[in-house]
Amino acid sequence: MKFSLSTIFFCFLSLVSFSQSKYDLIIVGGGASGTAAGISAGRAGNQVLIIEPTVWLGGMLTSAGVSAIDGNHHLPSGIWGEFKSNLENHYGGADKLSTGWVSNTLFEPKVGNEILKRMAALSQGLTISYESQWTSAKYTSGQWTVTYTVKGEVKTVTAPLLIDATELGDVAASQGLSYRLGMDARDEIGESFAPAESNDIIQDLTLVATLKDFGPDADRTIEQPEGYDPELFACACAHADPITDADPTLDCDKMLNYGKLPNGKYMINWPNCGNDYYVNLVELSPEERKTEIEKAKLKTLQFVYYIQHELGYKNLGLADDEYPTEDDLPMIPYHRESRRYYGLVDFTLPYVRTPYQAPHPLYRTGVAVGDYTIDHHHKERPDAPNIDFIKIRVPSYNVPLGALIPKDHPGLILAEKSISVSNIVNGASRLQPVVLGIGHAAGALATVALREGKSPADVSIRAVQQVLLSQNGYIMPFIDVNPDMQSFGAIQRIGATGIFKGEGVPYLWANQTWFYPGRAVTEFELIQGMKPLYPDLESFWGASGDYLTLSRFEELLRLLNPELNREKVSITWDKLGMKGQLFDGLILNREQAAMLLDDLLNPFAIEIDWHGELVQ
Repeated sequence: MKFSLSTIFFCFLSLVSFSQSKYDLIIVGGGASGTAAGISAGRAGNQVLIIEPTVWLGGMLTSAGVSAIDGNHHLPSGIWGEFKSNLENHYGGADKLSTGWVSNTLFEPKVGNEILKRMAALSQGLTISYESQWTSAKYTSGQWTVTYTVKGEVKTVTAPLLIDATELGDVAASQGLSYRLGMDARDEIGESFAPAESNDIIQDLTLVATLKDFGPDADRTIEQPEGYDPELFACACAHADPITDADPTLDCDKMLNYGKLPNGKYMINWPNCGNDYYVNLVELSPEERKTEIEKAKLKTLQFVYYIQHELGYKNLGLADDEYPTEDDLPMIPYHRESRRYYGLVDFTLPYVRTPYQAPHPLYRTGVAVGDYTIDHHHKERPDAPNIDFIKIRVPSYNVPLGALIPKDHPGLILAEKSISVSNIVNGASRLQPVVLGIGHAAGALATVALREGKSPADVSIRAVQQVLLSQNGYIMPFIDVNPDMQSFGAIQRIGATGIFKGEGVPYLWANQTWFYPGRAVTEFELIQGMKPLYPDLESFWGASGDYLTLSRFEELLRLLNPELNREKVSITWDKLGMKGQLFDGLILNREQAAMLLDDLLNPFAIEIDWHGELVQ
């Protein structure tokens, strides 16, 4: 086993306090979402325990070797944004992370693990138990009792709340919670792109490999793996961008450079005649899972041998300085799909494609954001329904908070890929920045539930969103509004009320939603946006299509509150440090109007229910 000194140090920091048995929050799984949840909740002053089976943090980001980030390059939300910033500092700038063409952010898995451990070590309320396997979880009288083993020793801990951040949703399954698995039926889920009949086909998984360039004269070719057949990989170099109609081209260098990492390393996570492997592990026993994972590992070793032996890249060998494993492969496979539990709301395709026209305004309840397209891997199951998932055009989107809360358990929060999401939408919500955001939101939800002394289903949605905003988390996916802007919080809050809506744009591999903060507002736009929140305006029809001047803005505010006069608007203008001088004819833009509305009316304080409907 190979460990860096920093890994040993951070493991020691996290193991120094094992006499404690009572916590505020237990998180089972230290993957992407579990780590983010632990950091968030620990920073808020909660006593948190993460139970993690490996010696690393980060799950698919690190332990599974998927160290090429899919999406959210321009949405650096919360803990994902911190992680990205730390990567940039480590490698010397954002441009140093853009080494492969699949992503703008690529890194060595071991570096990702070390960064996450440093972030976790600074979260004072967080304890992490590595090399630990939970064995039972029981919930009685509002209290969880979780038993786990660490290096052969049995430990028992308690807490009022638990987050299931396991890779396959195993803890929630142990509680008997109902779930979906596989493709949803079209009529059942309400998605026109879904198959007519449901099935149990999930996405392919991958046992990733990290290769390293050992120099032009090196020969790192591994022994020929059992069952090797070069025909399985014959089309690996034939590639075309699936969002186009272009024909494939033969380019083996391009195939390898797909996941080129810093320091001469390569992520081998290739779907086209590569190392994807189909198996539905979810309901198998632990022993059966191990057997199938070994088969996935063999498939990857066969592909590595093909790259070295058939394609001639003998200088590329399994990186011997990356993972703390005997075989130099990652500790876990990359699971693209899990059990998907029934939550307070279902996050389905209409809420991604057309959030403002969907059956309910779930966008108002958003707690995590994503911009990557809907990406499914089914090439290892040729009998899967022929759905071109990538060409289901969507804008950027947000994940509703109610999808993290199961319908039928008062003390459990769902994370990782086990939230209440359709099979189709899971193809987007499964990606690393979104899962980090889901974990961040799960930690914020736990914090508010603990603070308010309520179950997660009874908390204020707005309180959870405000915790996230205070930690630079995005609740609306606005590409042109970032946490460095003074107006960030106000625009996010006003956007989450629906007064000013974003404009969604399906765009290549990085979909968009624009707020356009500098665009002038019309009187009609303002009043139409405010009517759903303020019934007193429902019958008002005196707003024109003229651009909104400051004097007219004051008149319209006084329809709701006669005390909102010029003096109060002027005081707010100065308090917020808004640019420009006040005069009657000043035309307000969306940024200015959002900041004034947020401070003077505070419409974000109007409570909403789990479907985003207003609670007057």
